[in-house]
Amino acid sequence: MRMVDLIHKKRSGSALLQEEIDFIIQGYTQGDIPDYQMSALLMAVYFRGMTSEEISHLTMSMANSGDRIDLSEINGVKVDKHSTGGVGDKISLIVAPIAAYLGIPVAKMSGRGLGHTGGTIDKLESIAGFHIELSKEEFIRSVNTNKIAIVGQSGNLAPADKKIYALRDVTATVDSIPLIASSIMSKKIASGADAIVLDVKMGSGAFMKTVEDARVLAQTMVSIGKSLGRHTIAMITDMEQPLGREIGNANEVRESIDVLRGTGDHDLTEVAISVAAYMALLGKVYSSFEEAHAAVKEIIQNGRALDTFRIFIANQGGNPDIVDHPELLPTAAHHIEVLAKSDGFVQQIEAEQIGIAAMLLGAGRAKKEDPIDYSVGITLNKKIGDAVQSGQSICTLHANRQNVQDVIDLIHGAYIIADAKPVPAQLIYDVIM
Repeated sequence: MRMVDLIHKKRSGSALLQEEIDFIIQGYTQGDIPDYQMSALLMAVYFRGMTSEEISHLTMSMANSGDRIDLSEINGVKVDKHSTGGVGDKISLIVAPIAAYLGIPVAKMSGRGLGHTGGTIDKLESIAGFHIELSKEEFIRSVNTNKIAIVGQSGNLAPADKKIYALRDVTATVDSIPLIASSIMSKKIASGADAIVLDVKMGSGAFMKTVEDARVLAQTMVSIGKSLGRHTIAMITDMEQPLGREIGNANEVRESIDVLRGTGDHDLTEVAISVAAYMALLGKVYSSFEEAHAAVKEIIQNGRALDTFRIFIANQGGNPDIVDHPELLPTAAHHIEVLAKSDGFVQQIEAEQIGIAAMLLGAGRAKKEDPIDYSVGITLNKKIGDAVQSGQSICTLHANRQNVQDVIDLIHGAYIIADAKPVPAQLIYDVIM
């Protein structure tokens, strides 16, 4: 086979065979195929698309390009959860201990954030002493004993995807559904899960800006999962405004504890209940979503998963006292109110702008090597639909610098205040099974 012939084949709109895709992925990962040829192929895929069979072959080929995690020593149905990302998205911190409480093994590998705020691993590292690295034996023992362990992603997990994504980023081929779907699913397949719940975010703070695009991505990923023998469910959830009221690493841990205690933000709680209920359904704890939803709701109302959260933190070296004393988490030096400039109702919040504001405070990274300040962040005092008066606080900034005018300006630009009260946004737009 020659790469130039395969580029021509895809450019002409023909489907690539499994062995041709394997040739491309293996050759590029090993350095035998140069960037300029892979760039040409990615652009051909961008314009010509891929069949469902091609996408499945691409996913499996990328999953096989590096380490494959063997979770066969872990008892039960291993259910993973993945979010396509958004502002204030701390759902994993909430649903993982709930699933573990229900007896569902959660053997999760998570990443760090790049951009708005930290990823799940960054949030967990805001807990003093928490270890994100466990040996394979420790990882398996933790899940078999406590039903939960969350660690950083292996450096050699789907290396083809890592290399291809870096190329997509500089060749304007990031927003291709086949490439997005295979990128996400290759890491999930390589991570060894039996079943997967996908939380596909839609809105101003998400990669997919419309319900239609989010639905196509969700359907594509569910199709991949099914074709590769993984029971997969995708939810399309709202990211027109940040999820919950806290953005920032330690802040989001605090808010997750509030939700697990039954005193958290309503919207965040509702989305978390549904995600955890679908995990329980795939984990075969309940036979219907309605039964699972009712059970998870009761677990949250009664705070039953808090002990599981404590055990999880302690088992990975963290201080479990933060569950009852969240003030032990890192706290910023300054707390600055952002005041509304007019009366009315919050009509819109540009979630992406809020995320950028949090990053400027130090809660996220502009570049991979940037440090994260676990203590800084933003508390949303007003969300879409809330009445507001001029001079009233719409946000509280938690900062370690006093001059935050650049952040205040971004916040004011992100909030749209109008006379009419808006129709409440949907939290969950669709579920693909």
